[in-house]
Order: sequence, then C-alpha cells, then structure tokens
Amino acid sequence: MTGVGAPTELQLLEAQFPAHLEGICLRSARALEACGFTALLVHSGSLLPVFQDDRTYAYKAHAPFKVWAPLLDAPDCFLYFEPGRRPLLAFHQPQDYWYKPPSLPSGYWTRHFDICPCRDLDEARRLLPHDLGGTAYLGDSLPEVASSWRLAAINPPHLIRHLDYPRAAKSPYELTCLRRASRLGARGQLAAARAFAGGASEFEIELAFLTACGVREQDLPYNPIIALNENGAVLHYQVLERARPDEHRSLLIDAAGEFAGYASDITRTHSHRDPDFAALIDRVDRMQQSLCATVRAGVDWRDVHLHTHRLLAEVLRDAEIITCSAEEAVASTTTSVFLPHGIGHLLGIEVHDVGGFMRSPDGGDIPRPEGHPYLRLTRTLEAGFVVTMEPGLYFIPQLLDAARSDARAAHINWRRVESLRKFGGVRVEDDLAVTATGHENLTRDAFRAEAVTS
Repeated sequence: MTGVGAPTELQLLEAQFPAHLEGICLRSARALEACGFTALLVHSGSLLPVFQDDRTYAYKAHAPFKVWAPLLDAPDCFLYFEPGRRPLLAFHQPQDYWYKPPSLPSGYWTRHFDICPCRDLDEARRLLPHDLGGTAYLGDSLPEVASSWRLAAINPPHLIRHLDYPRAAKSPYELTCLRRASRLGARGQLAAARAFAGGASEFEIELAFLTACGVREQDLPYNPIIALNENGAVLHYQVLERARPDEHRSLLIDAAGEFAGYASDITRTHSHRDPDFAALIDRVDRMQQSLCATVRAGVDWRDVHLHTHRLLAEVLRDAEIITCSAEEAVASTTTSVFLPHGIGHLLGIEVHDVGGFMRSPDGGDIPRPEGHPYLRLTRTLEAGFVVTMEPGLYFIPQLLDAARSDARAAHINWRRVESLRKFGGVRVEDDLAVTATGHENLTRDAFRAEAVTS
C-alpha cells in the first residue's frame, strides 16, 4: 500500500495562488467601487538614476504591484485590473544590448494573467483599453503617463487607503511565502552566528549570511544590521566594519530573507564567552517569549507594547540595572531609556507593512499611547495578521546622558550600566502569524527546521 506524501512547496503555491488572487481581485473591486473608479493600473516602478550619472540604483518593485504578482526584477511593467476581467500584465521587455532584458515570466502564477510583452511605454499603452477615464493609477509619476494617458487619478489617497487596510490579514498563500522567507532568514542567521563565533568582522559576518541564503544584498528585504560590541546600541546600525575588532564581545544581527516578494524580519543577539551578558540575553529572550504567549486575535497591540515596559522593568530590576521598583521605572519613563522603540509592526509584502494605524478603510487613525512615539502598530489584532515581536534592552549613550541629567538618574545603577555599555544592547525578534486562539511563531519554527537540515 502506497501513501501520499505532503505536497511540495511548489505544489502548495500552485494550489493556494488562485484563491489568493481571487481575494486580491475581490477586495480591489470593492475599493474601486467605494472610491468611484472603474479600473486599476499599477506600475511596477522604474529604475532610479544616480544624480548626474548614467547608472541607476538597485531596483525594488513597488509594493502595490507585488501584491498582485511575485515579479521582482522587471521595471516599468503595468498591471491592469478591471472587475470581472482577467488581469493584464504589460511586461516591459526592451530591446537593449547594454543590459540583458528580462525574460518573460514563468511559474505557478503566470497562467492566471494575460501576459503581453511590450518594448516601451507606447506599446504598453496600446495594450490597454482606449478609454482610461475611469482608471486609477498607482506608481511613479511618469511624464508620458501623466500627460497623455488621460487617467482618472494618479495615486489617489482614498483608494490607496482602501487597498492598504486589508493587507494586514494574510491569505494561506501569503503565509506559505512568509514561512519560506523565515526559513531563508534563519539559515542566514545560523551561518552568521558561526562566523561570529569564529572571530569574523561585521563585513565577513554579512558575507556569511548572504552566502548561506544564496542572495545578493539587494535581494534581501532590508540591509542587514550587523553590529559588534558597542555598535549594538545603534538601533538601525548601517556600517559594516571590515576590520576585526580587538575583542569580540557581542553580536546583534537584524537580518532576514525574502521569498516571492514577502519579507521576514529576524533579530538575534549573541555573547562571545561572557556569561553575564549571556544571562542578560537569556532574560530578554524569556521576556520575549512571554510576550509572544499573549498574542491572539482580539488583543490591542498598544496593550502589548505597554505590557512590554512593565516586563522590561522587571528584567532591569532582576539584572540590577535599576535601583527603583518596576512600578517606579515605568511611571518615571526610566524603561524608555533602555527601550525607545516600538514592540513590533505589521509584516508582509513590506517589512514595515502598511495599515498599522488605520481605524477603518474609510478614514481615521488609532493614536499611539502617550509617551510612545515610535510604535508602528496600534490596531487590534485579527486572525491572519502577521506581526513582529521585538523587545530590546540597549545602552544608548544619548539616552543615558539625558537620563543622567534628570530625575531618572536616581533610578539607574550607573556602575552596572558602565560594565554593560561595551556590549551595546540586546534585541530578540520573531515573526508571528496571529490565529483566533494564539499564534504561529514563523521564526522559531524556521530555526528548528534549519537546525535539523544544517
């Protein structure tokens, strides 16, 4: 008797994409009707030239275009959607001998579109209906498009809002892509940790990450943050030091993978043979997991953020970094000295996915809690949302100096802080898919899977 094995990744994508695209068409049709348009035209994005040069910056497809199709490396394409009709992809395939033109796309998604090659904007226009008077356009403000295509509107904010709001809830197809992105990110993270343990520089650690993922930096969802020692105190540290430091103390690495246009967002912190700092990482990790345990549909994300500061105060007290009670640390904003950023954000086709503050597609935003200006998500969680959970504990010179000069100075154990500043800080970040009763931890699952195969 023979059994049927689990579907391959390709089979899963092929099976899930039709329903996913049907959902995109349905919600786009509703948005068009609500905003008074009859059709939608989405531009993939253009190559941006370097100032006074004939080179261009690395190309990134626009998110509203990637929503429709995982076409990531073809500038100046157009997606035309009219409710009730099959989507049309005007695929830009210029005649060029300076650069290799993109090949016509193939794969699990292409049979659901009418794909027509075009050499330039004029050919693209001829592929579209003669009358675009009811069509809303999303994309770069190309002079030819704006002047002669006679569109109803270019980047109308009310339509963009109606399209952005439902993106928070992911389809089964999108979750499959996000799981794959997490696997790639975990694979790179494990390789980076091995490079750090071997004494590598920041630059060498990034090379290890890229090699393990099998990509170039421009293929990642964001430039990796690879911070050794004190550099971990810079939240969006952007330098890759080529020289190896005299002493390896810590690594904070915020780096992840992308699959079919969907991003993961992963951070891990490592200690190099220092048991005290390793214990601090463990405290933050356990705090992060307790926060993850609170995630389910119906939870107000602002409450998660505020609860984070209460838990962080306990960690600071337990680690002897503060001298006051946990309650005093929160009330006096001492915890914000050590955690100035938000606890997480929506994740999907963009790393910081859109719609994090929207009260409804029709208008209105949900405010951040007072005193927490950097929180990127204020909505109540729903099943299908994917969020990051990223508490941190940092020793940031500017914030410490500010606290030293005000009433918070009395709450901080400055001798302890001075002993820990050389490590920069700690951040632990996972990606969570929200369910009705809890969540799926995409990141921890990915690390477990990669540990088995590595």
